[in-house]
Amino acid sequence: MSLTRTWVPPGPYDLHGSLSVLCRGPHDPTYRTEGGPGGAVWRGTRTPDGPAALRVHMRRGGTDGVVHAEAWGPGAERLLDGLPALLGAEDDPAAFVPHHEVTRRAHRRNPGLRLIRTGRVLESLIPSVLEQKITAEEAYRAWRLLVRRFGERAPGPHPELRVMPHPRDWLRIPSWEWHRAGVDQKRSAAILRALQRASRMEEAARLPLDAALARLQAIPGIGPWTAAEVLQRSNGEPDAVTVGDLHLPRLVGYALTGDRGTDDDGMLELLAPYEGQRHRASRLILLGGPRMPRRQPRFPVGNIAPL
Repeated sequence: MSLTRTWVPPGPYDLHGSLSVLCRGPHDPTYRTEGGPGGAVWRGTRTPDGPAALRVHMRRGGTDGVVHAEAWGPGAERLLDGLPALLGAEDDPAAFVPHHEVTRRAHRRNPGLRLIRTGRVLESLIPSVLEQKITAEEAYRAWRLLVRRFGERAPGPHPELRVMPHPRDWLRIPSWEWHRAGVDQKRSAAILRALQRASRMEEAARLPLDAALARLQAIPGIGPWTAAEVLQRSNGEPDAVTVGDLHLPRLVGYALTGDRGTDDDGMLELLAPYEGQRHRASRLILLGGPRMPRRQPRFPVGNIAPL
């Protein structure tokens, strides 16, 4: 049996563009789409009440449309209670003031983009730690293998949708299974330390940005990059700018000044006019900025898993 709810966006709304930050690769077992670019989005998640599955799609109703949601499982009611925040109802795109032609153009071309808020920290923290200092393909593979092996089938009718493991089940994963998924000891240890403080981690979803960043970074192995990536999703923080990224400073620098060698300090200086909205600014730059020509080989894909 499912529960349903609708949400009417206050203006243009980009369902896929807003929720896509929750997808960890094209084969993420906790995130599925159907029917092409304009189709429904499926999401498997774990709430304090238990696992739940969510299906959301746009129902055309006038100019801007209506979002229809259906949820299954013990956590369905809680999931639907938080639906507006998940879809970006608490975000205020109008608070963004462009200071460059790149951001002005991207902001105008993406009027329906909203910063979503899941309210769930660990489900963003674990895959973010997996993505530390390796290629996206390696991280996506690790997340996929671990969720499929140790998670559970999501409630509802979707045959492939999964829910990530409960914290106690993450803690029971043997060291060789982390290794088999290609996760080194440094990253698995950071995840396990966070899981041992699961309730403290989840409290960060209700904290102001500075306090939330400090709460996450109190865990050894979780630095500014990981903390920002988490809070962008769990808290919908428009100012949680990602520092320590291999590519973002150069992409921002190239888009705004043409400089290919911008570092973190240079990026923060360029984004200073957007204080309070620096994450939104960098996201819009990635959406609408010029593509920097590739001048070096891709980061090599490594694999510590046994053959």
